[in-house]
Amino acid sequence: EETDLEELCRNFFDSDLHLSLLEAVEKDLTSGASSSYLASSSGGFSAAKDALLDRLNTPESRRSVINWLFAASAKLPKRQYQQQPLSQQQQQSLTPVGEAAHIGRAQANWEKRICKSLNTMCSDLGLPLARRRTEKDFNALVSKWNELSVIEKDVSSIRPVYASKDFLEVLVAVRCPNALPEMTDTRWGLIHAPLRCKTIDQLRLDYHDLAISLSQTGVDDECLPDGDVEREKLTVKVLESGSAPLAQELAKRGVPLSYRGRLWSVIFDVSVTGHAEQYLQGLKQAVLDHDLLVDALIFKDVKLTAANNDMYFVFEDYLHMILLMFSRDPAIVGVYRRCCATAPKAYLNGRVGDESAAVAYPPSGVIPFHGFALLLCPLCFLYPDPKELYLVFRELYTRHFYKLHVISSEPDSILGLCALFESLLQTQEPELFHHLRSEGIQPLRIAFRWMMLAFSGLLLPEQVLLLWDRIVAYDSLTILPLFAVGVFSFRKHNLLQTKSFSAAEAVLSDLTTLSVGPILQLTLFARYND
Repeated sequence: EETDLEELCRNFFDSDLHLSLLEAVEKDLTSGASSSYLASSSGGFSAAKDALLDRLNTPESRRSVINWLFAASAKLPKRQYQQQPLSQQQQQSLTPVGEAAHIGRAQANWEKRICKSLNTMCSDLGLPLARRRTEKDFNALVSKWNELSVIEKDVSSIRPVYASKDFLEVLVAVRCPNALPEMTDTRWGLIHAPLRCKTIDQLRLDYHDLAISLSQTGVDDECLPDGDVEREKLTVKVLESGSAPLAQELAKRGVPLSYRGRLWSVIFDVSVTGHAEQYLQGLKQAVLDHDLLVDALIFKDVKLTAANNDMYFVFEDYLHMILLMFSRDPAIVGVYRRCCATAPKAYLNGRVGDESAAVAYPPSGVIPFHGFALLLCPLCFLYPDPKELYLVFRELYTRHFYKLHVISSEPDSILGLCALFESLLQTQEPELFHHLRSEGIQPLRIAFRWMMLAFSGLLLPEQVLLLWDRIVAYDSLTILPLFAVGVFSFRKHNLLQTKSFSAAEAVLSDLTTLSVGPILQLTLFARYND
């Protein structure tokens, strides 16, 4: 199996940074400075090596390499079964291998179900999975590339492949017959997969920077006479340093609005270089050349969600453009190496079953679900340049959001997030949890869609971004169930009066009045001294 170092090396040789360094070294060797390298070495490889070492010794190159390693390391597979030796506490925190395999089979069955749904839609509507665009369609798409929302595309017969309710039912059915009784017997919710969840005390340690005693962007700035001036000065210094680790540490207490886009770009090591522009142009050309069935799914999803949302409808053209390119990006398939999932496949020239003719479909390996476009929407406020918008969204997806629709035993996969939500609500709000369950109301049926969409389209955009600051800063999605529990706590008084699921759903239907910072602090620290 490939080691972390081997994967880092492979990824580095495929990166824009590697190409940039090679171009810089080539420029040094062909410029006036080349004579010094040739004079101090025997020429050839030695001269190139000396030029590369000199280039890497510059402050700018060192920072670039550190930032690349920082971003690449965050996307390495979590090899939780290969750490030796393990302490007793560590051993108890791991899911047994047999149970992880059972969860892997559930993911495989889910993938088959998605592919079957997609193929059935193709058969019922008489549509191909992919076809080359006609010259007329090609020219129409080129002429309207920056205003794709005006293209008249009949998607009335297209139905989403799956929605959050479908996925939740699959997760509820995940049960491991060989699970230890103590891992499932105390669960009164929907999730019975044998996953160990962190306690509130462990989460307080993880998120100690959210303590009530510390100022938070989005919480305390309005209380200060001149706003959070000191924090803005600190943000400027971090941006000037260009350090990704420092930027990530700063984001733990929220990011001032006017600096968020730049700071996230530093954390994700995103810059629109010449190589990136060429790559994005290739993705655009792939959209222009071929029409995929998932294009209709994307158009339908944008129309049903973002286009009907008062906060995001103005970005409809951007959403079409970015998501169409995203569907063609083969770099995204790499996320499947980090989990038990596999990319959906199609077969060339009708050679079904012939693995030599199998290709990922779509090329990104991602079949959009109902609401997928909402994961992109908040970023449109941060990046007016569609190139930078695309690159940041790709990093956010491949580092975090793909876990929201993959069945895995990882703690911050959607299955782990659901288990954590139910565990925290049961321990933090036992009266509320018992009342809801006695009325036949499963809280997860309400909160699941929130987490699957990372609260996008539910909170105000500024609050979504404050929540995502913590996802980016802590490199984890566990902030989502924490906030979901906080929402239930905040509406506890009204929820205790409900007698039906529809009534509870109505109480929690409007989240636009909520503020992220205070509710997270309420969840983590309100009972700290109890």
